[in-house]
Amino acid sequence: MRIMLDIGHPKDVNVFKNVILSLQEMGHTVKIFVRAKESTKRMLDDAGFEYEVCPYYKSMAGKAFGILANDLRLYMIARKFKPDVFVSPGSPYSAHVSSLMRKPHLAFSDTEIAGLVTMLTLPFTDKIYTSTSFYLDLGPKQERFKGYYELAYLHPKYFKPNKSVLDKYGLEEGYILLRLSALSSHHDLHASGFDFETEDELRDYISSLEKYGRVIISSEKLDWDTIKEYQLDLDPDDLHDIINYASICLSEGATMASEAAVLGIPSIYVSNTERGYLNELETEYDLVYNIPDRGEALEKTISFLQNKNTKDEWQSKKVVMLNHNIDVCNFIIDRIINIDKRGL
Repeated sequence: MRIMLDIGHPKDVNVFKNVILSLQEMGHTVKIFVRAKESTKRMLDDAGFEYEVCPYYKSMAGKAFGILANDLRLYMIARKFKPDVFVSPGSPYSAHVSSLMRKPHLAFSDTEIAGLVTMLTLPFTDKIYTSTSFYLDLGPKQERFKGYYELAYLHPKYFKPNKSVLDKYGLEEGYILLRLSALSSHHDLHASGFDFETEDELRDYISSLEKYGRVIISSEKLDWDTIKEYQLDLDPDDLHDIINYASICLSEGATMASEAAVLGIPSIYVSNTERGYLNELETEYDLVYNIPDRGEALEKTISFLQNKNTKDEWQSKKVVMLNHNIDVCNFIIDRIINIDKRGL
């Protein structure tokens, strides 16, 4: 089978990495089409994957123009590759081109607030797969599964923590991880997070946390010296090990908040936006807290850091969560390779 995989976000590389490797071992051919985002390309390079690049547009106007430009770019590549199926996390480009080429498109999506992208994608998609936690009903094309996309790469079957990364970055286990997001994706149009208006506000926040341990920052923004001071020059391959050995993660990015949660690390998502998987990880497993106010998030963080049993409690809750969910990687592979049996 010839599979055209369209990805754009670093998380997509993580979700599909084991899928690609398994498909290749089974004799299938996978062609990757990726947005020219440096972190995403670097992750693909580190994994040893070849790929075709299309432009990455940061502004909303650029993203609108990019639909036509990237549709054309993908169409030219796909005509030469001749795929049997298009696969994406919910990309309008592959949905449009698959329709033009009269080939099936499978979308594996987890972001409810990506309304515009869903509107541009769903009419041209044959099937869209979402977690049971996904709070939108997308109609007859939607199929739900019990699991989270983070488990495609962070389930213990696939992720083995490497404690040597602590020495690599001069760290000791139990630091406080603060994630700052650029909030520049299409679905972040009205999103807010920590909303530090001045560098002094950020520094005061860090000072409150430092009473309970070392603070390190993971940030998409480097506009303040304070961020540079606390930021690690991090190899993307080490990110999940860094999350795994934190005492807690405060994040205005949904991806890192959910990654920490499925690793059994206390996680607080500081944002005014919702994700179904984060809601379920809170209400069903108590692994993450969705708190839009940074002051309230700070109070909750301190309460966890003062509790000596927090780490053991979260690891126990992680085991319950893992026992309740499927092998998501195998699910994705099954839906791709058995597409003919499903009559798509």
